[in-house]
Amino acid sequence: MDRLWTNARIATLTGDGLGLVEHGAIGVADGRIAWVGDAADAPVATDTIDCEGRLITPGLIDCHTHLVHGGSRANEWAMRLEGATYEEIARAGGGIVSTMRATREMDEAGLVATALPRLDALIAEGVTTIEIKSGYGLTLDDEIKMLRAARALGQARRVRVVATLLAAHAVPPEYWDDADAYVDLVCDRIIPAAAGLADAVDGFCEGIGFTPGQIARVFDAAKAAGLPVKLHAEQLSHLAGASLAASYHALSADHLEHINDADVAAMAEAGTVAVLLPGAFYFMRETHKPPVAALREAGVSMALATDCNPGTSPTTSLLLMLNMGATLFGLSVTECLRAVTVNAARALGLHGDVGTLEVGKAADLAIWNSTEPAELVYRIGFNPLCTRIKDGTCI
Repeated sequence: MDRLWTNARIATLTGDGLGLVEHGAIGVADGRIAWVGDAADAPVATDTIDCEGRLITPGLIDCHTHLVHGGSRANEWAMRLEGATYEEIARAGGGIVSTMRATREMDEAGLVATALPRLDALIAEGVTTIEIKSGYGLTLDDEIKMLRAARALGQARRVRVVATLLAAHAVPPEYWDDADAYVDLVCDRIIPAAAGLADAVDGFCEGIGFTPGQIARVFDAAKAAGLPVKLHAEQLSHLAGASLAASYHALSADHLEHINDADVAAMAEAGTVAVLLPGAFYFMRETHKPPVAALREAGVSMALATDCNPGTSPTTSLLLMLNMGATLFGLSVTECLRAVTVNAARALGLHGDVGTLEVGKAADLAIWNSTEPAELVYRIGFNPLCTRIKDGTCI
C-alpha cells in the first residue's frame, strides 16, 4: 500500500447516511482506495500520515456549472436591481445572448485563462470533480471550442472534468425567426460533432429556451450519438420538462422550482437525480422553492451545485451552496453532504468511481480542519479545508 491516512474521523457516505467511521484510516494504492476501516486494524503502508482527528470526506463534486464563458453581466444584474426581469433582459438581447457574443469573440486559450480563477476557487474548497457545460457559443465551431476549453481545464489542473454539450441553451439571434432550424443544426451537426468531446447533452426547457417537443428532438439525437442526457427544467415555469427528462432516463433534471407531483413520481421511477441550485434561486430573488419534502418522500436523490454562471449564479463556492441548501431549501446536514458527494456523482453518471470512500474507487479525498460534518454546512464565508487529495496525490 502506497499511503495511509490515519487517526481520522471518516465520512464514507456509504449506505443512506454519512457512513461515519470513528478513529478511522484510509489506505491508497495506485491512485485508488485500497482499504477503509478502523485505524487499529489498518495495514502497513509505505507512507503514513497522521490526520490528528480531522474529518475526511470524499472530494466534493460540483455537478452543474457554466464555468467557461466570456464577459461579465454585472450591468444586467444592476438592471435587475432596478426592476427589470430576467425575461425582459433576455428579450432585449441581454442574458445568455450577451454572454454568447463575448464567448464567440474569445479563442480557446482566452476561455481557459478566464475560467482558471473560477476553477481554482472551487478546487480550494475541496472540489475534485466538476461538470462544465458549453452553451454560450451556439454555433458548431463555438460549441466545440467551449468543450475543448473545458477539457483543457482538466489538463491544467488536477481535477476530473465532465464536459456537457448545452447547445440547446438559447436560440441565437440569427435563428430568432426560425428556432426549429436551430434545433436542426443542434441535432444534425453539433451533437454528432461533439460526440467525441462531450460526456452528456443538456438543454434548457423553458419559455425563453426550448419547447418540450424541441428538447425531445435534441434528446433523440443525443441517444443516437450514444450520449446520456440531462435538463434545465421547471426553473421559471412548468412545462413538464422534468417528466420529459425522466422519460429519457436522464441523469438529472436541474433547478426544479416549479415541478409538480407527476414530475416527482416520474423522476423517482427513472432514477433521475434532482439537482437543486440555491445560488440561482438566491441571486434571482425567487420565492417559489423546489418541493424538497415531496422529493424526499418519493426517494429522489438530491444534489446541490453552484450553477456557476455569469448571469444568474456568479458564485464559485460549493460550500456556500451547502449552507444555502440547508437555510433556503430545508435540507439536513446529511442531505447537504450527500448532495455534493454521492448524489452529485450519480447526477454525472460517475457513482461507480467517485462520491463515496470505498475500496476500488478513485482516491479523491478532502481533509478538513474540523471533526464535525455539520461544520461544513454551518459556516458562511469560511473555508475549513486542510488538504485536497486527487487520485491519491496531495494537492
